[in-house]
Amino acid sequence: MLTATDFDYVRRLVLERSAILLEPGKEYLVELRLKPIVRMRGLRDLGELVQLLRTDVSGSLQREVVEAMTTNETSFFRDVHPFETLRQWVLPELLRNRAGERVLNIWCGAASSGQEVYSIAMTLREHFPELAHWRVSIVATDLSREMILRCREARYSQLEINRGLPANLLIKYFERADMDWRIREDVRRMIDFREMNLAGNWAGLPVCDLVFLRNVLIYFDDATKRQILGKVRGLMRPGGYLFLGSSETTLNLDSRFEQVKFDRTLCYRVRA
Repeated sequence: MLTATDFDYVRRLVLERSAILLEPGKEYLVELRLKPIVRMRGLRDLGELVQLLRTDVSGSLQREVVEAMTTNETSFFRDVHPFETLRQWVLPELLRNRAGERVLNIWCGAASSGQEVYSIAMTLREHFPELAHWRVSIVATDLSREMILRCREARYSQLEINRGLPANLLIKYFERADMDWRIREDVRRMIDFREMNLAGNWAGLPVCDLVFLRNVLIYFDDATKRQILGKVRGLMRPGGYLFLGSSETTLNLDSRFEQVKFDRTLCYRVRA
């Protein structure tokens, strides 16, 4: 078990490196996620791991521990209705408004293992063939180096495929890879995957028409949420849309965003 001192050290390290807030009472979660590192490195216990952390000059172990604290829960077309909103209302509106320049920039933050951003890419391919003549940029980022490598590999188990992917899209956009499935190369090439800390430097991100930042703000304190939303505002083109998770909001955090409701989906737009 982690001592109170060791938990406090890990908590402060994770907060400093990722802005993820591990409140008292989450000791069980920290222990659960650190035990595989203890086993993999052949250590005696969690205490020895924290001792090594304190003297980790290279930072590699600290990175491994911080990445272990991230939650990588995702699925294809997660919650369904945001993607229906994207298809029926948001993208048609953006395509009308950007028709003169034919440029569309999309950013998916906290990409996890890639199912969400590939769901966006398949939506573009499936329903908006005119975008073949546009300059479309899709950037996907995640804190975890391991997750970014998984995104680029784009290889998914049958269980992951069964979680939300329609059969017709499996046939059309995937190929067999031994016992798994892999997204076709032409779809993989649509996305630029980058390692990025939401609490760090955002240099290099394009000005965006569409931002997906779903189910990640819940892991931050209010000050960090305000900071992130302020930076998102700075990236948004006029008329662009922000998608958050169903339990997330900009209310009482950033008054410059207004809510826009499409059927079951709440989106956010910077006020004119």
